[in-house]
Amino acid sequence: MAIHYIKKGITEADATANQKKTRQIVEGILEDVATRRDVAIRELSQKFDKWNPESFRLSDEKIQEIVATVPKKTQEDIKWAQAQVRRFAQIQKSSLSDVEIETIPGVVLGHKNIPVNSAGCYVPGGRYPMVASAHMSVLTAKVAGVKKVIACTPPDPKTGLPPAETVTAMHFGGADEIYILGGTQAMAAMAYGCVGMPEVDMIVGPGNQYVAEAKRQLFGKVGIDLLAGPTEVLVIADDNMDVEMAVTDLLGQAEHGPNSPAVLLTNSKELAMGVEAEVKRQLATLSTADIASVAWRDYGQVILCDTYEEMLEVADDIASEHVQINTSNPDYFVDNLTNYGALFIGNRTNVAYGDKAIGTNHTLPTKKAGRYTGGLWVGKFIKTCSYQKILTDEASALVGEYCSRLCEIEGFMAHKAQADLRVKRYGKKEEVVA
Repeated sequence: MAIHYIKKGITEADATANQKKTRQIVEGILEDVATRRDVAIRELSQKFDKWNPESFRLSDEKIQEIVATVPKKTQEDIKWAQAQVRRFAQIQKSSLSDVEIETIPGVVLGHKNIPVNSAGCYVPGGRYPMVASAHMSVLTAKVAGVKKVIACTPPDPKTGLPPAETVTAMHFGGADEIYILGGTQAMAAMAYGCVGMPEVDMIVGPGNQYVAEAKRQLFGKVGIDLLAGPTEVLVIADDNMDVEMAVTDLLGQAEHGPNSPAVLLTNSKELAMGVEAEVKRQLATLSTADIASVAWRDYGQVILCDTYEEMLEVADDIASEHVQINTSNPDYFVDNLTNYGALFIGNRTNVAYGDKAIGTNHTLPTKKAGRYTGGLWVGKFIKTCSYQKILTDEASALVGEYCSRLCEIEGFMAHKAQADLRVKRYGKKEEVVA
C-alpha cells in the first residue's frame, strides 16, 4: 500500500486540545443559562453579539417590515431555492409509510410516523448570514408536519440589526416564531425555554464548534438532529479533474471558518503536487482569503494514493461531511463508499450547489459522524412509534404461554404474572361433563 501525505493539517493532539477547550466553555455557558435563564441569555447576547433588545422575538409587523427591505429579485431567488428543497423533502416524506400487519392469527403489529410537536431551528450568522440554512431546517420541519417551529439567528455584526435575507427565508419557510439570538445561548434558550420561547422537543441546524458542542451537551434534555459543524470537504479526484477546479472546490469550503478541513484525495501525482501553487494563486484574489488561508494552513490535506482501492479505504476512514467524486469512474466510489454525509458526483456539480440551491439538505454529519448517521431530512423530525393489539382470546393465550416461560428464564416474575393472568382469563376452558 502506498498512501502519502503531501500535506497534513494540525496534529490529532492539537485538535483534541482545541475540542477540550470548546467543551469547557460551552459547559459553563449551559450551566449559567440553566441557573439564571433569561438574565444569562441577555448577558451572553450582549457579550458575544452586542445585542440586548427589549424583545428577542420579532413581531409579525417587524417581520413584514424586514421582508419589505429585501429586493424582489432576492425574494424570488429565495423562493426558488425553497421550492427545490420543499419538492425533495416532500418526495422523501412520501417514502415513509405507516405499517400494520397481522403477524400470526389475531396478533396485529404496526408503527405510526409521528412528527415531533416542536423544533428549534438554528440558522448561523456572524460573518456569513447562512440564509440557506433556513430552508434546510425550518422548511424541512414544516414539510415533516412539526406544529411549532422556533427559528433563531444572530444579528448582523456589520449593521447590528436582524439579517434581512435570513429573516425573509425563515418567514417564507414557515417559521412560527423568529428570534434574533445567536450561538450557544440560542441553543440553550430553545432547550430551556428562555426569553419568551417555549421549550422545544428538539434542536437542529449547523454551526461552528461551539454550536455543535452545545447540541452534543444538550442531547437528552432535547433531541438533536446530528453533530453538524464545522464544515468539511473531501475531494476524491484523478486526472479527470484539473488543479484549478480542485482548489476552487477545496477553498469553497475552507472559507467557512478557520477550522474547516478541506482534503484532496487523489491518485494523480501531477494534481497532488500542483495544489499548493494553485492555492497560493487563488488566495491572492479571494476576498475571504483571511479565513480560507488559515483553514487551509491548519486543516488542509493532500493525500496521494496509488489505486482506487486505497483511495476508498482512506475516504471511508475520513468519513467527511461533503464528498466530491471527480474521477473518470465515479460509480466505483458511489457503489462502495459507506461513510459520508452527502455525495457530489462529477465535475458538473459541487458542494456549493448542495449548500445553497439544488434541493438536498446541507445540514450533514461532521467529525466522522457519517459512520452512523445521515444528514438532516424530514425523517429526523419524525418518530416511528410501534403499537400492538390482539384481536382474539386464542391469540392472547398463545402469546401468553410463550411469554410466561420467557419471563421466567430471566427472573421477571411480575412480568410472568402479566402473561399468566391472560392465559388464565383467555385460555381454553375445560368443558364440565355432567
